[in-house]
Amino acid sequence: MFIPYRAMENRVVAALDEAGFGGMTVAQRRLFQRIGHKGTRLTDLAEQAQVTKQAAGFLVDQLERDGFVERAPDPADGRARLVCYSERGTKLVELATAAGTEVEQEWTEYLGERDMAQLRRLLTKLREITDPYQ
Repeated sequence: MFIPYRAMENRVVAALDEAGFGGMTVAQRRLFQRIGHKGTRLTDLAEQAQVTKQAAGFLVDQLERDGFVERAPDPADGRARLVCYSERGTKLVELATAAGTEVEQEWTEYLGERDMAQLRRLLTKLREITDPYQ
């Protein structure tokens, strides 16, 4: 599973580089991928990315400096802040999604519709027992 994942990741990163969104480190990407569409608290990002709160804060500072994220008040708790996608970050997500979709289409052509559907179903089922943050 690692080799196909890495191949897709490399294609997505290459597409982002080509579109002028390069330079994000692996650690930054790992954290960025865990941001929810309505924002996520720093402590939750740290836990999900399996890094310390201090490391997560450092990475968010870098992402904020580069214009990918912004911090906003948490409507559920006025004392807390959410890490949210900025406009630039949202564009990056859109480009990454499009690149991932292109790879999936190529894999579907190679495997066939039936096998690709089965692969997706089985990987989704495995996620039930492997991703505590889904």
